[in-house]
Amino acid sequence: MDIRDIATYSGYGVGTVSRVINGQPNVSERARKRILEVMAEHGYEPNSNARYLKMRSQTPVAVFVTGVGNRLFDDVIGPLQAELAREDEEIVVTYLEDGSNVVRAAAEYQHARHPKGMVFLGGELGCFRESFQEIEVPAVLVTSSAEELALPNLSSVTIDNESAARDAVAHLCEMGHRRIGIVGGALDGGQISCLRLRGAEDALRAHGIELDYRRDFEPCDFLESGGFEAAGRLLDRTPDLTAIFALGDVVAFGALRAICDRGLSVPGDVSLVGFDDTAFSQYSVPRITTIRQNAELLGRRAARVILGGMRGG
Repeated sequence: MDIRDIATYSGYGVGTVSRVINGQPNVSERARKRILEVMAEHGYEPNSNARYLKMRSQTPVAVFVTGVGNRLFDDVIGPLQAELAREDEEIVVTYLEDGSNVVRAAAEYQHARHPKGMVFLGGELGCFRESFQEIEVPAVLVTSSAEELALPNLSSVTIDNESAARDAVAHLCEMGHRRIGIVGGALDGGQISCLRLRGAEDALRAHGIELDYRRDFEPCDFLESGGFEAAGRLLDRTPDLTAIFALGDVVAFGALRAICDRGLSVPGDVSLVGFDDTAFSQYSVPRITTIRQNAELLGRRAARVILGGMRGG
């Protein structure tokens, strides 16, 4: 009889059984009660020496960053690390390509390194929904909301992306723009893209404008190169645009270059609004208007949440 048998008999995953055996708090009372009942029925006693060795071998907090070009995440890592360092905790950062299954990568990392906790900067909710039951330690998802997943050991720190995008596009409408294009993300993309697109569409509709996705939207990855190519296609297709809303600052930087390459100026010919207010946005020429995400606050709050989880709070 081992942990896999307990999982089979109880109907819960190996990760959940492991958390009960190790006395971790992030398990529902129903699950804990059922697993303890199965352990008692089969006379199962966990190996306390093995548990002790596992606890001693735990390594620093693992931080998984989705996308190597996301400047917002770069801005979050510093405050996150500083806040954890105040409590004598260290981090190890792993960068993953866009589209990677970050939870699968985290599960493999957990098996090899036994981190105390995990922080995810980005990642598709579908990956968390399908595979997160394998993660045994407290975790925090930053910039996306994990509320709908209702996973006991996964918290999240985010902003109201839909409302912020609505404000950004409303600002353009109130400046008198009627032909507004949007670049970044995808219609079938992740939570953040969908929320920002929904907010932008709501703002346009509130000002009597219907968003024509075929004409006025151009999807792209959250990279400068993606923004450059997407904005170029959009401007060539719809030269009457007077404003562009980029779903991220990195996309806006690329869009700025595409606008200038066509002999146009910002904001003289085309107004440009980004999203995130990354540190680099302060040095673009010209400076662009952008929605501010407080990267320092996101990092500090994520650190406090993961510390609470690791300490059973």
